[in-house]
Amino acid sequence: MNAMDQELVSLAWTGLHMTPWKLIGLTGAALFGARWLVQFVASRRARRPVIPRLFWYMSLCGSLMALGYFLFSSKQDAVGVLQNLLPAFTAAYSLHLDIRHRREQAAAAADARAHPAR
Repeated sequence: MNAMDQELVSLAWTGLHMTPWKLIGLTGAALFGARWLVQFVASRRARRPVIPRLFWYMSLCGSLMALGYFLFSSKQDAVGVLQNLLPAFTAAYSLHLDIRHRREQAAAAADARAHPAR
């Protein structure tokens, strides 16, 4: 058994039976779920539906962490892999689109400042 699949003895006092991989998987699931709180707060502040960039980072990191758990832990669960593979791809693509869109907006704003209409 490798070290990542062995119980963390430092957490034994809590009564939790936790391996490093399980801790990674749970952290990923928490990140993936908490992204909705980030989206809720951003939308509430803007008073309209908004998906901030942090939402996509949390989606990607959470999906990849959970995917790592299902791929590399002793679980090796195909259902968990499929369940996290598509969201990871979607989050990465959406993050790419968001970064590209903001760069284009910044370039257009810089161009407008450099060449004001007469």
